[in-house]
Amino acid sequence: MQKIEAVIQPSKLDAVKDALLEVGIEGMTILEARGHGRQKGHTEFYRGREYTVDLLPKIKIEMVVRDEIAEKAIQAILSSARTGKIGDGKIFVSKIDEAIRIRNDERGPSAL
Repeated sequence: MQKIEAVIQPSKLDAVKDALLEVGIEGMTILEARGHGRQKGHTEFYRGREYTVDLLPKIKIEMVVRDEIAEKAIQAILSSARTGKIGDGKIFVSKIDEAIRIRNDERGPSAL
C-alpha cells in the first residue's frame, strides 16, 4: 500500500478530485492548508497600505491506495493539477505497512 499526499492550488481541487474518481480512487481526505514553497508569497495593497502575504492557501489531499493503482493516481493528480507555473504543488509518496478498519478490525488492503 502507498500513501499519496498532494499539496495543490485550491482552484484545482475539483479537477483533481474528478480525475482521481475516474481512475478508481474511492477514499481521500481533503484538508485546507496554508504554506509556501519557492514562490515565497506576494505583496498586496489594502486601503492604501502594502502588506506581504507569505502563507498562501493550499489544499492537501491524502489517500492510501493499493500498490497497483498508485501510479495511476499520481498521473491523475499530475495531469489535472499542472498549470506549468510556480506554485502548482507537490506530491509525496510513502509506503504504508498496515491499514485497519476501525468498524470491524479488517486489516490490510481490504481495509481501504
